[in-house]
Amino acid sequence: MDMHTVVVGTSGTTAQDVIAVARGNARVELSAAAVDALAAAREIVDALAAKPEPVYGVSTGFGALASRHISQDLRAQLQRNIVRSHAAGMGPRVEREVVRALMFLRLKTVASGHTGVRPEVAQTMADVLNAGITPVVHEYGSLGCSGDLAPLSHCALTLMGEGDAEGPDGTVRPAGELLAAHGITPVELREKEGLALLNGTDGMLGMLVMALADLKSLYTSADITAALSLEALLGTDKVLAPELHAIRPHPGQGVSADNMLRVLAGSGLTGRHAEITGDAPRVQDAYSVRCAPQVNGAGRDTLDYAAVVAARELASAVDNPVVLPDGRVESNGNFHGAPVAYVLDFLAIVAADLGSITERRTDRLLDKNRSHGLPPFLADDAGVDSGLMIAQYTQAALVSEMKRLAVPASADSIPSSAMQEDHVSMGWSAARKLRTAVDNLARIVAVELYAATRAVELRAAGGLTPAPASQAAIKALRAAGVQGPGPDRFLAPDLAAADAFVRAGKLVAAVEPVTGPLA
Repeated sequence: MDMHTVVVGTSGTTAQDVIAVARGNARVELSAAAVDALAAAREIVDALAAKPEPVYGVSTGFGALASRHISQDLRAQLQRNIVRSHAAGMGPRVEREVVRALMFLRLKTVASGHTGVRPEVAQTMADVLNAGITPVVHEYGSLGCSGDLAPLSHCALTLMGEGDAEGPDGTVRPAGELLAAHGITPVELREKEGLALLNGTDGMLGMLVMALADLKSLYTSADITAALSLEALLGTDKVLAPELHAIRPHPGQGVSADNMLRVLAGSGLTGRHAEITGDAPRVQDAYSVRCAPQVNGAGRDTLDYAAVVAARELASAVDNPVVLPDGRVESNGNFHGAPVAYVLDFLAIVAADLGSITERRTDRLLDKNRSHGLPPFLADDAGVDSGLMIAQYTQAALVSEMKRLAVPASADSIPSSAMQEDHVSMGWSAARKLRTAVDNLARIVAVELYAATRAVELRAAGGLTPAPASQAAIKALRAAGVQGPGPDRFLAPDLAAADAFVRAGKLVAAVEPVTGPLA
């Protein structure tokens, strides 16, 4: 198989495949088994459609209108109408990678053979993804139950050749024009198909998968910046000893402590506070320094739990009604987004706390009363310039927003569909705010990196020898063009470049040749 092709089968997909399609533009193919499963399920739906008895989703209305039996001559119109009426999203456009993940994950469920969709509809979904056509999906419109209805409806409109979409060149055009330009025939929906394209947790799940990948990288970067701050503050690395973390065996805590210990190996600064500053021996470092493994590690463990939930959802077929192997078509509540919504909110909470402890270390580096000999605000000439004073303000503003974003969306519910859908998950909202939280966390970590490397450089200028990993991080940061203040000038803090450095994984890549692989 071509490494740039993702084959969609009947048994779900992986997080790696989601990211490959959403961010890497991987091609999508349906497996032979998926095509067979699609055809078999469609035969069941067609047989039920031919019977006089009403079957929900096949020959009835939807939601609060499910009691109406729809005659055969109106069913194609019904399927078109549900897509058109549900495409009621508003607000800014959702990011391209989110829409691609949304479409791919809907295709994953369709290919399971539990939805009753014809093979040609599934193939059209794959063709649209492969053509680089991205439906215009809006920020608002999903309550996370019955799934991400409005976002999925805007995607289904594109399959029908209606609405607007973005072409591979980034230009938004009528979807019909884009399909024609790529030789794709719009689908004409039949019984069950409109409903099957709308009824899933695909948007919130796609955002969860991408957030997990981003947060995993950020947590490793945060371990490194915490170690750099500990070193710059002349803290002790004794608190990172494995035997201390073995007696409180939370897995993430041990991982974070080990990462920090690797970064600090060979440092000429750690544990030398009294010798270097002439102050009284320091009995303990502040919590933001000493407890970094406990906070970072608890976040890591939360990521692991969220990854378990994501894996279960990736293996799921989420639709209502579903076609079962014995030929029954049954209503169910599997579209409810609660399992995904909860972990999306959990992740926003731990990201906020990681941001909070990170900012506390930055503030300590800048305060001459607590930084153990570093200049005020790490300024080149304090008073003539303000050093990194306002960089910390920016970081503090981000942390404050992170705390607001940590308020759970899943604790809310608002009734809809004439009280038929009277309890919803708000999982899409949880996912949208988590994306903002992840962005903010990267910026917060970048500010600590900027301050900590500046502080370590000042220690080195005083004749001390930083850890080899610290030296490698500073060298890579400077090589990337992220410059700090010098003796003849004061540059505006290059925080955007530091942020890009962290997001691209360059900090981890810089230190791993010295430390070995970091978790």
